[in-house]
Amino acid sequence: MEEYLQLFVEETSFYNNIVLGNLVPANLYQPLPHFLQTWLRNFIGGTLLYFISGFLWCYYIYHLKRNVYLPKDAIPSTKAMLLQIMVAMKAMPWYTLLPTVSEYMVETGWSRCYPRISDVGWAAYLIYLAIYLVFVEFGIYWMHRELHDIKPLYKILHATHHIYNKQNTLSPFAGLAFHPLDGILQAAPHVMALFLIPTHLTTHIALLFIEAIWTANIHDCIHGKLWPVMGAGYHTIHHTTYRHNYGHYTIWMDWMFGTLRDPVSDDVKFA
Repeated sequence: MEEYLQLFVEETSFYNNIVLGNLVPANLYQPLPHFLQTWLRNFIGGTLLYFISGFLWCYYIYHLKRNVYLPKDAIPSTKAMLLQIMVAMKAMPWYTLLPTVSEYMVETGWSRCYPRISDVGWAAYLIYLAIYLVFVEFGIYWMHRELHDIKPLYKILHATHHIYNKQNTLSPFAGLAFHPLDGILQAAPHVMALFLIPTHLTTHIALLFIEAIWTANIHDCIHGKLWPVMGAGYHTIHHTTYRHNYGHYTIWMDWMFGTLRDPVSDDVKFA
């Protein structure tokens, strides 16, 4: 068992060395305990991902494709985007603590993670991955919905994110502009799944990275029209009505639980 868990430590150490070994002087990070190295890697990696994906996407839709995807009056101001960046960066140290803790629990044998796909085989891997994704979709839908329905939670936590409630205040940088606890709660289903569903660790980490990119994408106000994806057209409706489209990757949970509002059939105009 100890040798099996060591595989997880070796994998997370490999990721730590990729990030920290290239960006931080060795004498600063190598003396740190493994847990702190992992947190520092997640913080640096998460911050870089946030800024790189946000700036590239903003440059593309607001500069290269100016007036193609969005009219001029729908482009958020620099001031609005800087405010979103400030909120996100205040929360980033806390956001990245969640995957750090989850990796620690994996390394110490508290989860149902496995290190190699060959441990279960490809067929089981794909089945478990499908169950994981359904669980996460269900969990994020209800977590998000309760952050609206339970008024103290909305007022104290989620309202921070919903000050961006118009097309010209939403941008890719709003994707992580949450109260820290709000962001952690909405990401919690990813971690809860590790204790219930056999999960490939590398896939779990990759999905968390995809999560960060996805949250930027669904705040750009561009309706992608790719069924059944919960694209930015749907999510913009969520920000303007507060009562619809709580889902994450797909529209299925909103369809099942009666909260779906379609940007096309409802004649909501998007680029």
